[in-house]
Amino acid sequence: MFRELHFPTPIYILDIKDQNLNIQLEKDILNWMNQDKGVTRTNVKGWHSTTDMHTKPEYARLVKALHEAQKKIYDEEHLDSEPFLGNMWANVNPPGGMNRAHMHPNSLWSGVYYVKAPKNSGHLKIDDPRAAASMCRPKMRERYNHPDTAPTRLWREHQYEPIAGRCIMFPSWLVHCVDPNDSNDIRISVSFNFLQKTMFV
Repeated sequence: MFRELHFPTPIYILDIKDQNLNIQLEKDILNWMNQDKGVTRTNVKGWHSTTDMHTKPEYARLVKALHEAQKKIYDEEHLDSEPFLGNMWANVNPPGGMNRAHMHPNSLWSGVYYVKAPKNSGHLKIDDPRAAASMCRPKMRERYNHPDTAPTRLWREHQYEPIAGRCIMFPSWLVHCVDPNDSNDIRISVSFNFLQKTMFV
């Protein structure tokens, strides 16, 4: 007997080791927030900037780093053409702020970069994209019932703790949300969507 595992969901994680980048990003984003009321999308009690952040010169360093990361993903995933950054925006979640479950349509790869992430400021939570798998959740042996010991293929959801300087990228069709900020400080992140240039040719 042999076993094959199919339909994986790739998640890419990158830590950007540039502390000065986050210091400047926090300053620029908060200044932007104080001048612009922002927009309402999935954000609850939080500020969501307009989605043209990638066109603003003060964020060029972050845009460059995200492009470099995407190029590595395109190589790893054997994708043709080259990455195209469709949009990008900042999120500021005060205590109690959160983002409802959603996906990013009309995109290929989406992600989040953490600028400021105090402890307990809200996990990124992703759901099992296989809707049919939720029809039956078999009882597992005790040691497989705990997220720390169960094989990842058996998880129905997974959560990532936000860490300043960390970037998480995932397929745009993956349903995700942000838990409420239970800290006493603000949580700052940047979200974005990448596509293939050939998608528009």
